[in-house]
Amino acid sequence: MTSVRHSGLPPSIIVSSRDLARLEALLESPALSRHPAAIALSAELGRAQVLPPEQVPAGVVTMHSRIECVDELQDEPHTLTLVYPHEADVERGRVSVLAPVGSALLGLSEGQSIDWEAPGGRPLRLRVRAVHYQPEAAGDFHR
Repeated sequence: MTSVRHSGLPPSIIVSSRDLARLEALLESPALSRHPAAIALSAELGRAQVLPPEQVPAGVVTMHSRIECVDELQDEPHTLTLVYPHEADVERGRVSVLAPVGSALLGLSEGQSIDWEAPGGRPLRLRVRAVHYQPEAAGDFHR
């Protein structure tokens, strides 16, 4: 089940149609249209399998999911919540979907890993260990 970006191919991702609509609206903002993070997120969304919220499997990282992940290269565990940019708060573990780690995690499933570079060029390999809360699995479709 583990899928890693070593082969040059990113792991398959799943995005809810509700998250896709909200993220596309966010990305259409003139302030973001040429922003590198927005361009990267748009590319991720373009390759995603899109499902109705009620069909998204429980172990998939969606917007507002609280997840446990580990940087396998540094053996550093992290617990974070994936949020929209205006909700981001690093001190509280709320990571923006426009942060490199946020766009990398969106749509991944438990057990999947993704490789990317942190700011400054440090390589990272983040693996999703667990999705502790996912709005779709909790039936929270109105967040």
